[in-house]
Amino acid sequence: MKIFMTGATGYIGGTIARRLLDDGHAIRGLVRDAEKGKKLAVFGVEPVIGGLDDAAILSAEARRADAVVNTANSDHRGAIDAFLEALAGSNKPFLHTSGSSIVADDAHGDVASEKIYDEETSFVPVPGKQARVAIDRMIRDASSRGVRSIVVCPTMIYGNGLGLARDSAQIPGLAKRAQASGVVRHVGKGLNIWSNVHVEDVADLYRLALGKAPAGAFYFAENGEASYREICVAIARRLKLGEPQAWPFEEAARELGENSAAYTFGSNSRVRARRARSELGWQPKHGSATKWIEAELPL
Repeated sequence: MKIFMTGATGYIGGTIARRLLDDGHAIRGLVRDAEKGKKLAVFGVEPVIGGLDDAAILSAEARRADAVVNTANSDHRGAIDAFLEALAGSNKPFLHTSGSSIVADDAHGDVASEKIYDEETSFVPVPGKQARVAIDRMIRDASSRGVRSIVVCPTMIYGNGLGLARDSAQIPGLAKRAQASGVVRHVGKGLNIWSNVHVEDVADLYRLALGKAPAGAFYFAENGEASYREICVAIARRLKLGEPQAWPFEEAARELGENSAAYTFGSNSRVRARRARSELGWQPKHGSATKWIEAELPL
């Protein structure tokens, strides 16, 4: 299959690309500059120079490809519009990457929520995530326009990437700040809980979805959960640092940005990937982010 991919130089996209290349697919990947393009070519992906604002390029590549995989940006409405318009009536697969912060709350690290969502659970997104939820719905609704559109919604991803980017955002970001300051910090009390999933298991879900997911499908990706306090304790052990400390939300927001502090590091996001398991036969192999942190997090 000829696949056009955005985000192939990134952490999620690079790992998915590696798995798809190993499966024998040919991939063309969007890349912003020639230097990154050279690295992508060595990796095995044919570079296409351009950006998500280049609607003409996205449209042409979508029409040329047998499938499109978007891992570059969950929130870029213009790119999504271009892809869906180009793919309308083709019945080609379009796999889009969302993120489980769509069910985030405003816990600011101080509350462990009892709410757990699966693919059938209705919810009202917080204001900061309404636009992303609207995009996810628009993509799923494109099934009525002759697009085999699929949304994959990973939780907190951990593990070493198999592509050009090794590190994810959340756990390595906390570890790097701890190494620089000598203190591991979690937003608020760190009681907020996130489901998590290994990056290689995410890539396996994409492989399955590409092959047999029905049009309009939505899949969470998770295989375990931990509070941010538990994650930070594991980081402290790995780095041989003292007990993690609370990070007042206002201070975290100044350093991380308010959206990131609130929803990436301070919210609850507890989900269950029931449909991926039952509908696609997905069987994730990695089960504990905290064990991975203590044993394998790069120092």
